[in-house]
Amino acid sequence: MIRRPVVAGKFYEAHRLDLEREVASYMGDCEERARAKAIISPHAGFPCSGPVAGKLYSRIRRYETYVILGPNHRGFSPLAAVYPDGAWSMPMGEALIDSELASTIVAKSSTATSDELPHQAEHSIEVQLPFIQRMGGDMSIVPICVGHMDFLIAEALGRDIAAAIAESEKDVLLVASTDMSHYIPHQDAVRTDRLAIHMMLELDARGLYDVVRHNKISMCGMISTVITIVAANVLGASSASLVSYMTSGETCGGKAEVVGYAGVLIE
Repeated sequence: MIRRPVVAGKFYEAHRLDLEREVASYMGDCEERARAKAIISPHAGFPCSGPVAGKLYSRIRRYETYVILGPNHRGFSPLAAVYPDGAWSMPMGEALIDSELASTIVAKSSTATSDELPHQAEHSIEVQLPFIQRMGGDMSIVPICVGHMDFLIAEALGRDIAAAIAESEKDVLLVASTDMSHYIPHQDAVRTDRLAIHMMLELDARGLYDVVRHNKISMCGMISTVITIVAANVLGASSASLVSYMTSGETCGGKAEVVGYAGVLIE
């Protein structure tokens, strides 16, 4: 089962050499690469969010498997759709699915189901792959497309994912794919996003869920991030740091209506 890219040539360069150059322009050399439990990374077109994502990925070492959680922008789907097996075809090569870990997550969770259909037109996980592939080495992925859910359901799913990772004894990085505020003035985005980022840095999943809802922050991957923080905490995370924050007004457009991008490292 091979998934074809849906935003190649739109969000990022469609041809391998062009994409390699594009990603390299955002990823610098970092002497100290963190042994992270998780990262929170944006998922817009590379000219807009690439500077933040590239700086974030430059701070981490390579991993064996990447469990990537992204929101479903396309409508109805299962609460958590785990891509079960096969590979994702990308301009820089195929990313193989870790079918063993994927099936373990589904087996442990009452929320997650094996379902490739919600992934077919969704970009939020796909745009993480060029940065991951740029780091080189053999690797596999477990894509999980999530919809909206109550906090307690998200918390339980995070714990189930952590249990599956711990049982696998594999070298795994959790990746939460999210953008922050959408289509509001730059200063408003900075102000409201700061509230959500504070909760991320506190590793406070419940606080993030409540702050986003109370302040009506249009953070599309809030649930993905909540699940990831819960899982990272169960796996022993002790600290988080903001690697970069920018808005599209600083990277690819005017400041009247922007989208916010945060890169957070969880160790």
